Amino acid sequence: MSKNIGLFFGSFNPIHVGHLIIANHMAEYSHLDEVWFVVSPQSPNKSKASLLSDHHRLSLVQQAIDDNPKLRASNVEFDLPQPSYTTHTLTYLKDKHPNHNFSLIMGEDNLNSFHKWKNFESILEQHKILVYPRIESDTSLLVAKANKSELIRHASVSIIDAPMMKISASFIRKSIQENKDVRYLLTEPVWKYVDEMNFYK
Repeated sequence: MSKNIGLFFGSFNPIHVGHLIIANHMAEYSHLDEVWFVVSPQSPNKSKASLLSDHHRLSLVQQAIDDNPKLRASNVEFDLPQPSYTTHTLTYLKDKHPNHNFSLIMGEDNLNSFHKWKNFESILEQHKILVYPRIESDTSLLVAKANKSELIRHASVSIIDAPMMKISASFIRKSIQENKDVRYLLTEPVWKYVDEMNFYK
């Protein structure tokens, strides 16, 4: 069965309600049938004390979306060569799921640097790009930028008026280190898991 799949890449360290609101909005208000959270593996050349192991971050995503059939967690990049290039991941997924149509979900900041990505022209030719505005600039400003950016006017690029909230994983990690209560920035299962495992402290 053919499906339109949106790929939401990230470290999700940890996954928070902002991620979930964007993903759910894309699943409900765009052409997508499902959104897959593609958990990015830790680079073998970099050691970051604040980055949880791959399997813990994947588990957090799975727990966060467990009750939503339109959202899925993906570890596809865990076994692919490092560093991870989106173009390679897309090729692998297309070979494995030839009946599915894969689109990319990204914030406008990623679109602004998209021309630096490996094989970005090929990605644009073969996949749709769904862009959500960041908190720094609302949708009207993002649309206004279309006159200055060739990429944002590309036929494959669509601006999605997704809700915006000023929430970041780095803010959540810092707050946990400072013993702040972040339970309402995470889903209950994620908050309990992070708390019980004593993560980020």
